[in-house]
Amino acid sequence: MYKIKSAVLSHRSFPRSPFKSLIHSALLTCAFFSSQLTAQDNNKNTLPSIGGAGLSALSIEKERQVGDAMMRQLRATQPIVHDPILIEYINDLGNRMVRNATNVNYNFKFFFLNNQELNAFAFFGGHIGIHTGLLTAADTESELASVVAHEISHVTQRHLARRLESQQQSQSLTTAGLISGILLTLVNPTVGMAALSTSLAASQQAAINYTRGNEKEADRVGIKLLVDSGFDPMGAPNFFGKMAETYRYTSKPPAMLLTHPLPEARIAEARVRAQNYRPRVITPSLAFYLAKARIEARYQGEAKNNILLFKKRIDKKQYTFKSAAEYALAVAYFENKEYEKAKQILLSLLKEDEHNLFYIDVLTDVYISTKQFDNAITMLTKMNALMPNNQVVVLNYANVLIEAEKFPQAEVLLEEFLILNPNSYIAYDLLTIAYRKQDKMAMMHATKAEILALLGGFSRAVDELQTGYNYADDAPLIRKRIKARILQFQSQEEKLKRLSQ
Repeated sequence: MYKIKSAVLSHRSFPRSPFKSLIHSALLTCAFFSSQLTAQDNNKNTLPSIGGAGLSALSIEKERQVGDAMMRQLRATQPIVHDPILIEYINDLGNRMVRNATNVNYNFKFFFLNNQELNAFAFFGGHIGIHTGLLTAADTESELASVVAHEISHVTQRHLARRLESQQQSQSLTTAGLISGILLTLVNPTVGMAALSTSLAASQQAAINYTRGNEKEADRVGIKLLVDSGFDPMGAPNFFGKMAETYRYTSKPPAMLLTHPLPEARIAEARVRAQNYRPRVITPSLAFYLAKARIEARYQGEAKNNILLFKKRIDKKQYTFKSAAEYALAVAYFENKEYEKAKQILLSLLKEDEHNLFYIDVLTDVYISTKQFDNAITMLTKMNALMPNNQVVVLNYANVLIEAEKFPQAEVLLEEFLILNPNSYIAYDLLTIAYRKQDKMAMMHATKAEILALLGGFSRAVDELQTGYNYADDAPLIRKRIKARILQFQSQEEKLKRLSQ
């Protein structure tokens, strides 16, 4: 896994975007959520019609724009996991279900946040975030898929847009004022609740982002989607029940239970719905257990402690797949800089499954750390021919080429990849390094600008492009490209300002 070592900028020091009222407006949004609970819960057994709900408040195109702006805000402020193999896994899982969903108006984008809180959330434009803690808490892929299906259903049923529409009908609040605080409640409900408790009357004690009617609809649609996508329908009630039981007597429930409350009646209804489908025996997913192992070994705990833990699991045969348990141990060895031990395990695993990208990704890291660049290049050249434009292969391959000082090859590889993947943060970061190593300063500043834009910093992106323009005196084509991109960023910034007014 390529780790972003060259912090082009720290998101902690990143300037506010045109949605600078995000935190300040959070209480407004929380109050909005809360005020609607009582009225809509009185009619909670009536499911709203899908139709064109939400259209008058927020068009599909405006939802896309708002979702894009919120995603840029998240990249700048939250610990998004820039890990190609995990990105690949969660998008494969999510899109398997999107293919079976109805009312799909967007290309869905799934991502992980490095956060051990149990939480998942959906927002405008088909964006769905899953905390890493949720994956490690799930015992089967069907349990994880049930949460993802539920969030997909919130998007396809346009629940957030409906809430905006209903609120605007009852109060004179702007769309931007309501939108700007949503992320705080979605991503970190605990903070949202704490802020709310100091600012609202005692009668308004809770704020959740969806009404119980919405939750019931998302449960119904989500369980059907789970079944249609080949998963076990019992994954939903099993995971619901597990969470409710685990946190029944705790004073601080996980974030997901704040935004998605689980009363007994809801769990019982989910179980009845799931039992209406034929029982299904699902073959365990190796990819799920490898993703879970990767998160445990790379993002949780200390490497030395993890080595002991994973060895113990293997010795006691506490695993569904031995290969996943061994993979976790290999990752832990790598994190502890015991490269030879990691290498031996990975080579053994690859003998049984030679195209497994989880294994290839970490073995690439081992080869880079031990400066065995030729081995990595040979392996990844073959994989690139087999899986052209695969993000795990391309980004690892480019990283190796840069470490081996084969900068022109890396440059071509990344430029071609970015044509089809224009929002790849890692690809731009790698390309910035490749350009800098070749003293291509105009292009280096241009790629830094793309990173800043992905974080919502269009003004700073324009500054970078203007700096790059000054380095391109003898390159009229590059100057034209930079000038055109400046105009595009300025236009995007104006659109954001109009959204936030």
